[in-house]
Amino acid sequence: MTKQQPTPVVQSARAVHEDLTRILGDLGDAEIVEILTLHPTVSEVEQAGLWAAGEGDILATQGHTLSGIVAEIVDIVTAEEEDEEGPRPINP
Repeated sequence: MTKQQPTPVVQSARAVHEDLTRILGDLGDAEIVEILTLHPTVSEVEQAGLWAAGEGDILATQGHTLSGIVAEIVDIVTAEEEDEEGPRPINP
């Protein structure tokens, strides 16, 4: 009987500037630098892009939660949108 080799875990490649602009669209230099300092994988950037586009509920039903680097990227990408909208009103 031969011993089977374990299947290697394939990790997604680290995202680079081109990945960010391809997946997330136009970003400011500060946003790009802030995201790249997180050292995200391409997969994490893709997940963040879906969450930022409003597809998060679909991902959540498939077991992909918003946490870690993905959550930080979403916060960075959506920060400008939240600033433009202003503070959310508090319901009495």
